[in-house]
Amino acid sequence: MERDTKVCVTGGSGYLGSWLVKKLLEKGYIVHATLRNLEDTSKTGLLKSLPKANTNLFLFQADLYKPIEFEKAIHGCQFVFHVATPLFHDPNKTSGNKDKVEAAVAGDKSIVETCIRSKSVKRLIYTASVLAASPLNEDGITFRSCMDESCWTPLHLSFPFGSQWLMDYVEGKTLAEKEVLSYNERDDDSKMEVVTLVCGLVGGETILSHVPRSVEAIYSQVKGSLENYNALRFLEQVIGLIPILHVDDVCEAHIFCMEKSSMEGRFICSATKTTSREIANYFSENYPEIKIDEEFMGESEREIILDTSKLTEMGFVYKYDLEKILDESLKFGRRVGDL
Repeated sequence: MERDTKVCVTGGSGYLGSWLVKKLLEKGYIVHATLRNLEDTSKTGLLKSLPKANTNLFLFQADLYKPIEFEKAIHGCQFVFHVATPLFHDPNKTSGNKDKVEAAVAGDKSIVETCIRSKSVKRLIYTASVLAASPLNEDGITFRSCMDESCWTPLHLSFPFGSQWLMDYVEGKTLAEKEVLSYNERDDDSKMEVVTLVCGLVGGETILSHVPRSVEAIYSQVKGSLENYNALRFLEQVIGLIPILHVDDVCEAHIFCMEKSSMEGRFICSATKTTSREIANYFSENYPEIKIDEEFMGESEREIILDTSKLTEMGFVYKYDLEKILDESLKFGRRVGDL
């Protein structure tokens, strides 16, 4: 692929977005990155300090509540990585959306439509979540024996560890991913390839100065953070296991999906699986100074096969195992003073 290829990354200042921008610049691509606020120098300054940013990085202000703002960022790009998602509903920016779920679906649909109108975008790579791919059956009790791309999370259920924020997030990501994938079924001249990467819990290092939520969840048992531990257990309850991968692997997977000559559809993206009990045991056994209270020791969930072969059979290789992901997450938390 030509290294002067233009790509767009939405949500360029987030955990995945910033690391993806970093890797794309390292590979020589021209990157258009969107942020909600270009006046936030803590975010713009970080991105501008990346190697090759002075020649290959262009920043654009764009908010999913104002989809028209993405037009300039996407214009002229051959590939778009849609990483951004509305985490909190701002009633002052409703744009006709009554809640976060509607905002997520409408925002993602607007990104696809903008890509089609651009006439330049060949493929959209959408960052989806494993929370939208639960092998849980409709009865809310039993699980399928295997989690793969055919799994979709039932949306009529509730969970003991599920806050309203988490339930809204699951519904929004599930409905939005289905909407985005539907564009692969179009038969008109505007057809564009859409890839959704259904990503597991992401850990490892970051170029950010603060701890991302997913990393907080990974070492929540060490810190004794009830809110983040509940989020970890919620993931485990919904899916029956904890799919997990390193931030570098997930960004390499995004780029892999871009560099293929042709690719579309849904792909599970996770290096391995674990349980909350396994995470707690690993930290306790490998870091003698860590003492985890019994209430945070977690449970060993159901034995469910995690099938990631659809992506790996195309040639993608994960480089980080579970131990490396947990070690780096803990190290980062200590380095920034959160632990």
